[in-house]
Amino acid sequence: MGILIQNTLAVLPEGKKDRVKKANIYIEGDSIIAIDDLSKGSEPKAPEGFKADKVIDGKDKLTIPGLINCHTHSYMAFMRNVADDLSFMDWLFGTIDPIEQKMTDEDAYWGAMLAITEMMKSGTTCFNDMQMNIHQTTRAVKETGMRAVIGRGLVGSGDDEGGRMRINQALEEKEAFADCDRLTFRLAPHAPYTCDSAYMRIVADEADKYDMGIHVHLSESLSEIEQIREKYGCSPIVMADKNGLFDRPCIAAHCVQVDDDDIEIMARKGVSVVTNPASNMKLGNGFAPIQKMLDAGINVCLGTDGAASNNSLNMFHELSLLTLIHKGTGKTPQCISAEEGFKIATINGAKALSMEDKTGSLEAGKKADIAILDLKNPSLQPKNNLLAGLCYSANGSEVDTLIINGQITMEGRKLLTIDEELVYNKVNAIIERMGLDKKEY
Repeated sequence: MGILIQNTLAVLPEGKKDRVKKANIYIEGDSIIAIDDLSKGSEPKAPEGFKADKVIDGKDKLTIPGLINCHTHSYMAFMRNVADDLSFMDWLFGTIDPIEQKMTDEDAYWGAMLAITEMMKSGTTCFNDMQMNIHQTTRAVKETGMRAVIGRGLVGSGDDEGGRMRINQALEEKEAFADCDRLTFRLAPHAPYTCDSAYMRIVADEADKYDMGIHVHLSESLSEIEQIREKYGCSPIVMADKNGLFDRPCIAAHCVQVDDDDIEIMARKGVSVVTNPASNMKLGNGFAPIQKMLDAGINVCLGTDGAASNNSLNMFHELSLLTLIHKGTGKTPQCISAEEGFKIATINGAKALSMEDKTGSLEAGKKADIAILDLKNPSLQPKNNLLAGLCYSANGSEVDTLIINGQITMEGRKLLTIDEELVYNKVNAIIERMGLDKKEY
């Protein structure tokens, strides 16, 4: 199918910078095949043989690369607003873990469907997920047209039976969904307090054997730091490095409680750090030293974490926090500019997922993963500095149309691959069955 996005404003790369320019964008099949830069009054020139089966009027629209959510737990979406105002360990082991133990495969599927609904409606075209119930998030991704990187959460002690079973499940799921080019897979050891050093080494060896990347939580809370130092005599970052996790392409979520030595190790080993500001603040874990990481050359990307701790999967909200809180904590308004923040939410995420050749920017040859925002919204008026607007004033409701892998999945704010009403009915039935419904009306 040929799609032409005509006479739109678009965020396009220009060297190392992003610029808003007037453009025509040509899509054929799953890819962008050409972009006309019309900003200097040049005449549009369609690629030879191109036929537009669908023309999208870009007037009063802003076209951007789809946002990339580099750390979440999509199945948790039905747990939104059920475990609030708790310390991290009470939240995890006192509330969330018992819910997960009662969760069925169907619960996980509908949680993922709700998560994808929210992410699509707020401009996300790809997410990196750590999940528990194999074949459920993957099924939801395949059915809805979303793009995702999936990791079955791994916990274990040495070569214990449960830990080995989870690794086998992860490998089996990878094989089962090999036919879907929108799905890729990583091994996902949960955290240093749920994976001992011997198990981390086993996971690293398996990742090397099957040429897979790693997705792990590291240095999220002070209690984690204290626990790991007491047990291993080092930081969680050092522990992960010693056991081979950084010898594979590694995405480390959070990294809030890190020191200069930890940052040096991650920079040297090419670790990508996913910052999740809303979740880290809400759980009282603090603020990651993002500017220090960027200065050290670390590839920093952006995530929401799960809806059980955020409680949102809206990357525009996360982008706003990213570009605001570090100005406050660093006491400098130059810390993480709007342009830098937008890159963190797009191309940096693609780099973290080893997909920078496929997505993360609007360029000919890349997959057509695109969000189109309606500029006729008060949050984006006047049309002054639209890159700043994406970070400081947009809220996600401006996203009008979404294209993933060349398929239009939302148009005019209406999802075309998801029955929203069915999703809402299913997730509300889940919380009623589990006794999580706290409504007082």
